[in-house]
Amino acid sequence: MEERAVDGPFRFFFPIMKVLIIGGNLFIGERLSTQLLKQGHDVTILHRRSSHSLDPRIQNLQADRNDAEAMKNVLADARFDVVFDNVYDWERGTTADQVRASAMAAGPDRLQRYVFMSSVAAYFTGLDHIEDDELAGDDCPDSYCRQKAQSERALFKLHQQKGLPVVTMRPPFIYGPRNPFYREAFFWDRLLLNRPIIVPDDGSRLMHFVHVQDLVTCCLRVIEEPSAVGEAFNVGNRGPISQLNLVHSLATAAGVEANVVHIPREVIQSEGGNFMHDPLYFAVYFDIPPIGMRIDKASERLHFEPTDFAEGLKQTFDWYVESGTRRTDLDFSFEDRLIALARS
Repeated sequence: MEERAVDGPFRFFFPIMKVLIIGGNLFIGERLSTQLLKQGHDVTILHRRSSHSLDPRIQNLQADRNDAEAMKNVLADARFDVVFDNVYDWERGTTADQVRASAMAAGPDRLQRYVFMSSVAAYFTGLDHIEDDELAGDDCPDSYCRQKAQSERALFKLHQQKGLPVVTMRPPFIYGPRNPFYREAFFWDRLLLNRPIIVPDDGSRLMHFVHVQDLVTCCLRVIEEPSAVGEAFNVGNRGPISQLNLVHSLATAAGVEANVVHIPREVIQSEGGNFMHDPLYFAVYFDIPPIGMRIDKASERLHFEPTDFAEGLKQTFDWYVESGTRRTDLDFSFEDRLIALARS
């Protein structure tokens, strides 16, 4: 294996690794691939397209990761030291069998790390979770939570049976520049127009966040930390924040005041409000029962220190303004109807 030199007061040598990112052309993967290149690693991304628009040094593999046979074929002659499995198909779901097939196709006996992007949702509900807490069962009604938990169990079983050097990451809501989900921007599109922001019930429902760079930093650290193998890591902010405080924090980042309208959640839902697609009322997937965790393990093992939330939101808002992603063709008729109901 080749080595790269890192200069400083002392000169250190670290191995150059061949790294595969499954789903490397969006939010987490794009930032991760950039960081890996800076560290001198050889990076390949695998996705469903025949090419990518990332750094030309990044190699491209084309396959549908939900297709076990396609994964087996495309990785048959490939050799990687590290695999980052970041993909979840929100339309079709991604099952434990499909995740297991990807790990097997990559070759458990050839890898130094298989880093799986799970989620705090794998716990399904509850706050202050630690990594040893039980994950969602096979009867969990939420398919995303169920499949993340099942995938983790399948990978840890491969670790026990075949020595797969797996590490699983359990982030909460990921925020930051270039977020492809309509989340932070949902609120800023309205706040900058001085529109009222709908908050379900009294806004006390808790949410947990992590900056995308914090998550990427921890992903990089687990590939060089020997004690990370066979472990799961909660990676997030120090604690949760309420929905109401989130709205005011987003307004502060934008330099405006939030005009909040409280509407009973049952009224919103009875009128057709949706948390995944239009008509949205509180961004994509944000209004779900609270799930939170403790990050002591990541702090101790990975020397993880979260980005200050206010600072992270300001970074994200600056990108939102500069990127030109602000939407101008939004239909507010559903929100106006809800607000009129509330005020009447």
